[in-house]
Formats: sequence, C-alpha cells, structure tokens
Amino acid sequence: MNPHSPALTPQQLARAAQRRYTHNAAPALLRGSMVPTPWRGFWASLGDHLRGRSAPPAEMPAQAWQVAAVRRRHALLALVLLCAFGATALLLLSQPAANGGVLRLLQVGLFALLFAWVAAGCITAVMGYFSLRHGDKHGLRYADVARHAISADARTAVIMPICNENVATVFAGLSATAESVVAAGGARLTEFYVLSDTADPALRASERQAWTELRDRFAATGLRLHYRWRARRTQRKAGNVADFCRRWGRRHRYMVVLDADSVMSGEAILGLVRLMEATPQAGIIQSAPVTCGLDTLHARSQQFAGRVTGRLFGAGMQYWQLGESHYWGHNAIIRIAPFMQHCGLAALKGSGGLSGHILSHDFVEAALMRRAGWQTWLVPDLPGSWEQQPPHLLAELQRDRRWCQGNLQNARLIAEPGLHGVHRAMFFTGAMAYLSAPLWLAFVALGLVLWLTDGHSLLSAAQVVQGGPLAALWAATLALLMLPRALGVALVLREGQQAQYGGTLALLGSALLEALMSALQAPVRMAAHTVFVVGALTGLQLQWKSPPREAERLRWRDAAPALLPLSLLATVALAGALAADGGAMLWLLPVALPLVAAWPVAVWAGRPGLGRALRKAGLLLTPEEVMPAPALRRAWDGAAPLQVPYFKPMQLA
Repeated sequence: MNPHSPALTPQQLARAAQRRYTHNAAPALLRGSMVPTPWRGFWASLGDHLRGRSAPPAEMPAQAWQVAAVRRRHALLALVLLCAFGATALLLLSQPAANGGVLRLLQVGLFALLFAWVAAGCITAVMGYFSLRHGDKHGLRYADVARHAISADARTAVIMPICNENVATVFAGLSATAESVVAAGGARLTEFYVLSDTADPALRASERQAWTELRDRFAATGLRLHYRWRARRTQRKAGNVADFCRRWGRRHRYMVVLDADSVMSGEAILGLVRLMEATPQAGIIQSAPVTCGLDTLHARSQQFAGRVTGRLFGAGMQYWQLGESHYWGHNAIIRIAPFMQHCGLAALKGSGGLSGHILSHDFVEAALMRRAGWQTWLVPDLPGSWEQQPPHLLAELQRDRRWCQGNLQNARLIAEPGLHGVHRAMFFTGAMAYLSAPLWLAFVALGLVLWLTDGHSLLSAAQVVQGGPLAALWAATLALLMLPRALGVALVLREGQQAQYGGTLALLGSALLEALMSALQAPVRMAAHTVFVVGALTGLQLQWKSPPREAERLRWRDAAPALLPLSLLATVALAGALAADGGAMLWLLPVALPLVAAWPVAVWAGRPGLGRALRKAGLLLTPEEVMPAPALRRAWDGAAPLQVPYFKPMQLA
C-alpha cells in the first residue's frame, strides 16, 4: 500500500473484503436492469375499469388451448353456482318461514358463499381426476417433450435462495440434485448458485465451507457451483432472486428456482428446460413437487394426502388454467429475459400490514408474466420434483401466517390494469383461502346465536334422522368434502399402484387416518387463520422466521402458548352452550371438541416416533418411502443429525 495514501475507513475495508469474497465465490458480473413498474392502486384501477380506460392484457398468439380454457372456466363457474344455488335452496326449505330476520339472511348468505368455496375445490379435484384418467390434449405434458433436443446455448441457472437454514441438510439436497444433473448429462448446460441471505456469521461460515467442499467435489465434472452472500437483505426471497437477475441474469436463458428444502432429479431439471425449448411462448413452467422426507405423524399425513388427493387438485388447476396458471415460487423454470423486463415488484403504497414489499411474490410474478403476453404452465406429470412438509402443526401455522398476509396483500392488486381475468380470480381465491376461516367462524357463531334466540339451527338431529331437505344438505356437504379423497384412492387402485402405498387395505386405512387428522386439525387452522387475518387487516407487526426443515420433536411447553388459549376458549364456549341449551352444545361440538384436544393432538402428531411406528405398520406410506428415487436417497443419506432437537415456541397472537 502507498504510505502516502489515506487510511481506509472500516466501511471501505468491509466493502473491499466483500468484493474479494464475491469475486472468489461467484462469476464475473454481467449486469442487467430489473426495474419495477409502480402499482396503479386499487381505487384508481377500479375507476379506470368503470370508465372503460383499463388496458387489456397483451394478446397471445391464438391457440386451441385458449378456447378450451375459456370453456372449462365457464363450466367450473356454472357448476359452482349450481351447487351453491341448490344447497342454499335446501337450506331455505329446511328453515321456518320468516324466522331470524337479518341474522338469518346473513347466515344464509355466508352459507352460500362458503358452500360455493367448498364446491369449487371439489369440482377442481373432479376435473383433475378426469384429466389424469383420460389425458388432456390441451395441457402441457412432459411426456410429449421427453426426447426434445436442448440447444447448446440454453444456459440454465439453478438457483437456491437460503436464509438461516440447517446447512448440512440444505447442502445434502443440493449435492444430490447436482449429482443427478451430472448423471443426466447436464453439467455443461447448468450452473448452480447458492444465494444466501443468512445474517448469522457462524452460519455463513458453515455455508461457505459446505459450498467450497461441494465446488471442489464437482470440479472435475465441469459443473460450476457458485455462492453469493447478500450483505443488504431487502424484499426477502423476491429481492434475493431479483438481485441474482441483475447481477448474472444475462448469463443465462433460463433459471430453475429451488427452495432450501427442494430436491430435484437431473431428469426433472433437464425436463423443464426441454419444456421451455419446446414452448417458446412460455415464461414460467411450474412442476408439481411431491412432499416427502419427514417422519412425524403430521408430516406423513400431509405427505400421504398430497400424494393421493393433492395430485387431483394440481391436475384440476392445470385443467382449467392451462397456459395461464399458478407459479408457486420454487421447483419451477423461468425465462429470465421477460422475467427481468416485466416482473420487477414495486412496493405497495400506504401503511399497515397490507402495504410495503410484496410477500407472496410468486402469484404476482405469474400475473405480470401473463400481462406481458407470456404463458405460465403447470405440468403435473413431470417426475423427480420434491419438497418437504412442515414437521408439525405449529410450523405449518408459522408458515401460513406469512402466506396469509401475502395473499391478503395481493388482493389489493386485483384491479390492476392489464391483468388477465384468471389471475384476478387467483388473487381472490388466494385471499379467500384465509378469509374463509373467519367466515366459517362467523357462520358457526350465527348458528349458535340463532339457536339460543329461536331454537332453530342447521344441526337438528331429529330433522336429519327424519330425512328431508336438511338431511340432503348435510349429505351433500359431506360428499363435497369426501369425494376428492375417494377419487384419489380410486385412481390409485385404478392405476394398480396400491402396492406403493402398502397394499389395498393399508391404502384404505391410511385414507381414513388422514381424514381423521384433517378433521381434528381443521378447527385449529380455522382459529389460527382467523387470528392471522385480523392481524394482517389491523396492521399488527408480522414476525416471520422460516419453519424448521427437519422432523423436530414438539415439546409440550412449546405448543402450550399457541394452543392452550384456544383449548380454554373452546371449553368455556362448550360449558356456556351446555348451560344455556344442550342442543346449542351439539351445534358447537364439531368445532369445539378438536380445539379442546388441540394441545395433545399437535404434540403427539409432531413427534417422529409415532410417525415411524405407523410407517412400520404400513400406514400413511407413499411411493417415495417404498421406492425412493436415487436423488432422494442421496439427499436423505447426506443430511446430518438434527442440530436443534426442539422447536422454538410461537405465539399465534
């Protein structure tokens, strides 16, 4: 150093060290711009619509799938309205004439809306069953492009944004993915990027060491692996991905986005590239990841449900969305140039919980890509795409808290100019997924009030036993709730795949066990989501921390702060209803009883021992457990023992 040069400040030294760090761990910068377009705003956009000044979405080249999509969406809407109309008519027939006044009208209105919501889910699953059974000539299918050639210049970045994760587990999954890519012949086509937002210096050092070992191990294969730590963490994952695009997006044609718990086979990653190459109008192609890898009863129940029933919903969404589909933020491929041009995310103006940076960025990015004239597809038949389920209910609710705020926030964009109607509908359904919780709670509360004031409610044992409109209404409701599960099991049997679920009897027993778990946990989710909605709408601060990725044991004292208040409230409500009217208590039982038992159920379902015992007994098995793919097996074998054996407590309120 020149002795006459001025001494560097600590800030300058830190920046110089960071430049050396980045230079050694990541490729040379090739900067590009990703400028967000400010949002027009809900009321201004609504005014534009009313005055006929709203810009239409960019036109796509006319294709047969667009005509089919419009027809299918009209059919979905018609069937939902028909179901809701029929159920509401049955409800009105079962009620005393002119009874209950405004409260009764409000209850009937809530019932119609909520029944339509349940019907939409069921009909989507039926569409998925039809599509999986008979195929879909308009859908984008991996089977059609499995042998499609990949051009040498289709450079693809595989990016994994991480933040304060278990290093050994994350890099075990990344290593397994990279090994599979090399085995599939994709080493020269792809580059891997670990994009760290980790704040803890010790964790960052562990990440750096794990990356160095991984880079050195793959050096001879030609596969390049990079690591970047972002000193200025803004906009969470969306900001992390945007930072990558601005630094290195111009180096690549595509990027495959992974989550920290993602594992993908080389065939799946190259399959996404083939799909992109074969579909030049596609901006985003989303795989349908399978959840697997954890041992707790909660996780294994969710894994079984996703494998048997969840695939019907995925195929059903593909059936009516087609080239205007969802993007879930991971296990998907993105065409980088239009993404950088059109998917920059401006902050939402205002204050409170529904303003600021976009939280649920994936839905918004899909809508912006479609607005610019690019297609977004969901491909249910692409194998080799996996993710993990939260290990227990509290971890799931911790994740849902952020999703709730993000989906309610997205509802502010529903009138933005140029968005396609299907994506406006997705913003509505995303918000409704959480607003339905307080609406169900309001419906139950109205039923209780009406019972106590006029002695009549939807739940009358005598009327149900005697038959008539009320019995038909309850039968229809149960049918809508159970039909997707029944169709999922029927499809497994039809395909002759029951051996991968432990056999026919084990498959049926597992389906019943999963339905029981769902019934026990649904009221807890309803109560928690109600708290989350109130918090988001009132602007209470949201503290977000990524849920644990491993099957940690949930302790009694950790679950108590979140679940005991719900149990106590439910107990008091049951006691009060019993004191006022025994029939009122009967009305509350389906919701209140699971809440009373929420604490022990969550703890028992959040322990790996019970899940392993059920697996040993052949229950809740999935194909990933019976015949794990090589990439999954390597990821599981490489994961380190648990570093933190307990889950830290979380307050719901």
